[in-house]
Amino acid sequence: MRIVITGGFGFLGQRVAAALLERRAFGGVPIDRLVLADLVVPDGSPLAADPLVDVVQGDLTERLGEVFAAPVDVVVHLAAAVSAACEADFDLGMGANLDTTRALLEAARAQSAAGGPTVRLFFASSVAVYGPDAALPLPPVVTESTLPAPQSSYGVQKRICEQLTAEYTRRGFLDGRVARLMTVTVRPGRPNAAASGFLSGIVREPLAGLPAICPVAPDLRVALASPRRTVEGILRVAQAGRGDGPGLLKGALPVNLPGLTVTVAEMLDTLRRVAGDAVADLVTVEPDPTVEAIVGSWPAAFDHGRAAGLGLAPDPDFTSVVRQYIADNPKGVGASAPTGLGPR
Repeated sequence: MRIVITGGFGFLGQRVAAALLERRAFGGVPIDRLVLADLVVPDGSPLAADPLVDVVQGDLTERLGEVFAAPVDVVVHLAAAVSAACEADFDLGMGANLDTTRALLEAARAQSAAGGPTVRLFFASSVAVYGPDAALPLPPVVTESTLPAPQSSYGVQKRICEQLTAEYTRRGFLDGRVARLMTVTVRPGRPNAAASGFLSGIVREPLAGLPAICPVAPDLRVALASPRRTVEGILRVAQAGRGDGPGLLKGALPVNLPGLTVTVAEMLDTLRRVAGDAVADLVTVEPDPTVEAIVGSWPAAFDHGRAAGLGLAPDPDFTSVVRQYIADNPKGVGASAPTGLGPR
């Protein structure tokens, strides 16, 4: 089995790759090659050194010939431009998100048409496909049958790609499955250009002893998922068989991965309770209308019945999310944060 992860050296890509390399199998089938495709490859990556791994570096649309030089069985498509960057640069988002995905779908279609294996393609979508429309407000609890009405370029691009994946699947060109990811928190490392990036920053930076800006009102409700739960969801949806029963994917609807609903105030209160006043006081609330407009358009409460049928559940509480971050990223915790904050 040959598996390709686009965005393979990104935040989620590395974690999905590590999980697959630990198992050495996908859906019970041994992995022969794992191709990590990305624009940038970090020096000295332990993933690149694994004997199962092949690296394809560069713009994906220009490297698809290399990606499909040998038969591809599975694609986990994670590569994307993020929300705020797409809002600031329309052409960037359309190229990186829509055009690249269409080219990838066409490459998978061409492989099948030439007699090669039918690609199982997982597409990482987002809850940004939802939004409140003046004619059709969002319901209090969103399900997969709620009409998507995205209010950002990023959400529109993700929604179009969802529909393309469904259409290529309906036509038998590939076996596509889509999961809508919640905002993944807490992300380690440097801030990125995502509008939701502050939801990691208001925890990550203070724990490292650094100041952080919260650009939204503290009463804003958001849906979050830890990195571990997100990777679990990606792999569960990607590996699931099709049918009508427990653990199987029924129909063509995307799966909303489980999310924990909290307010930003509850996040900050948790940080204060877990790490202390000195850490929590490093966060300053300075509302930014642009960020509030994007993140505030996303729903915060979801029915996760479809995900539960695959054995998936949200994080139990935000305390567990913070403790997970500390346990997984001990070097990211500064001397001012209390010790002994690992999982209990």
